Amino acid sequence: MVNSPHLHKPVSVRLVMGKVLLALVPGIAIYVWFFGAAILVQIALASAAALAGEAAMLKARGKPLELYLGDGSALVTAWLIALAFPPIVPWWLTVSATLFAIVIAKHLFGGLGQNPFNPAMVAFAVCIIAFPALMAKWPAAGFTDFGAQMAIVFGGQAPLDAVTLATPLDSLRTHLSLPEAHATVANVARSEPGFGHFGGRGWEWVGLGWLLGGLWLLQQRVFTWHVPLAFLAVLALIAGGFSLAQPERFAGPLYHLASGGTLLAAFFILTDPVSGATTPRGKLIFAAGAALLVWIIRTFGAYPDGIAFAVLLMNLSVPLIDMGTQPPVFGHKRKGGAP
Repeated sequence: MVNSPHLHKPVSVRLVMGKVLLALVPGIAIYVWFFGAAILVQIALASAAALAGEAAMLKARGKPLELYLGDGSALVTAWLIALAFPPIVPWWLTVSATLFAIVIAKHLFGGLGQNPFNPAMVAFAVCIIAFPALMAKWPAAGFTDFGAQMAIVFGGQAPLDAVTLATPLDSLRTHLSLPEAHATVANVARSEPGFGHFGGRGWEWVGLGWLLGGLWLLQQRVFTWHVPLAFLAVLALIAGGFSLAQPERFAGPLYHLASGGTLLAAFFILTDPVSGATTPRGKLIFAAGAALLVWIIRTFGAYPDGIAFAVLLMNLSVPLIDMGTQPPVFGHKRKGGAP
């Protein structure tokens, strides 16, 4: 008797997570070029904290350390936290955020595959609410003095005002929210030193690194095209439409695509298979909803980027999205198994 064919692929959590970490390397290399090696220290701190927290929770839950500690999922969370945070935040903030992500957002929900929220975005959202001033200290492009960076990270001794700038997203939101200033997108972009050709100076190139890594993951079939394409396309369409209507008030699509964590989110955060939608149509809805929320928060909200909040809000919607987009059972015409 011949059973239905089964396709066996050499796919494991460790292999997938390893590919994700490898895909982050081009962006990290460009990051170091423009903003110095502090990000490598933050990645090391986050990685150590993630592995320690993972080991402690696995032991407390009676899980085998060898099986779960080496799957790479904790390291992916750690790297995303380090890359989402300013590279010169105090060391204890990176460590605390990573432990919070692993212990609270991951293991208290059941561990890998059970967490309804993206752990890295939970940590980011908590920290930007609790420590807004620290999370706003981004280095200016060209500030690569490793000694000065380490003085900030471990001692807070360097003159922060001399080496940090508001991000373009923050600058634009702040200037446009002051009615007496009569600022426009064009004059803010010309007058603020943190702006580059399309987005933040230096960050445009870092985004290119995320794009290259993400396209490689797409080629490796780590995820499908639905989420990154829907997210980027909807964000560009919304930004483009409002920019055409009021160019002095609303930034264009290139600005939104090249600024903040847009490309990192499109390929490395929203594509999380655990906390995201699972059906093809559901992935499109999930990503489109995130894009709409990102644009709304960036344009009208109190926080400059909004990606973390958009992701978490869409994580809440995943059960409803999946329930409404399940395809019919094979052999039936309607959902629910009806013939």
